[in-house]
Amino acid sequence: EVQLVESGGGLVRPGGSLRLSCAASGLTFDDVAIGWFRQAPGKEREGVSCISNSDGTTLYSEAVKGRFVTSRDNVNKIVYLHMSSLKPEDTAVYYCAAAKYVRATMQESDYDSWGQGTQVTVSS
Repeated sequence: EVQLVESGGGLVRPGGSLRLSCAASGLTFDDVAIGWFRQAPGKEREGVSCISNSDGTTLYSEAVKGRFVTSRDNVNKIVYLHMSSLKPEDTAVYYCAAAKYVRATMQESDYDSWGQGTQVTVSS
């Protein structure tokens, strides 16, 4: 059974930083892409970033490009989302997900395993 567990969310002031972690089990880590998605209150879930665990290819949404960085630890099967210069509009529940494929993709339909989410709140 695939399990994805996010951690690291919390309350941070605008301009601050957070690092989210996604610990994966029950899958062949090197053979999948892991994506980060977020859902703000009253809004649809959107893709934030993804990384191919095979070759390290990364993709980012325009909203976070230059501020967020995703990285992976293939030994411990963890994917990180390093978030900096956070803005109030980054407030959302953040989810990690495992894709059906190894190529990096931001298409939500390409993902079939999801974590439970972690809340990130950016507020002064």
